[in-house]
Amino acid sequence: MTSDLLVLAYLGDAIYEVMVREYLMGLGKYKINDLKTMSLKFVSAKSQANILSLITDKLTLEEQDILRRGRNVKTNSKPKNCNLSDYKYATSFEVLFGYLYVKKDLERLKEIFSYVTLVVEV
Repeated sequence: MTSDLLVLAYLGDAIYEVMVREYLMGLGKYKINDLKTMSLKFVSAKSQANILSLITDKLTLEEQDILRRGRNVKTNSKPKNCNLSDYKYATSFEVLFGYLYVKKDLERLKEIFSYVTLVVEV
């Protein structure tokens, strides 16, 4: 089960990154350095942990359970630029995006991402 959750986090990271990039490009700011800087407000572990704390109340009980399982997954990775707590929350955030993608619940994925865009200032 642990490896399944890590695979979901791996996939969720990619899905989330694409959603962030599409969103930022839609804002009409196309300077690559600006896009990279703005994306950090979405994709760093610290940012993801913060975002998650602001949107958790919008998630279903099932989604919150997925987050809990993702947060508790054991990994050999060590966080490089954040504390362990932020890293675990960011992993759970990525697990949720991977889970919804694999479940093919794209509408819910978009809905959750819309909550993200409401709490991140770019």
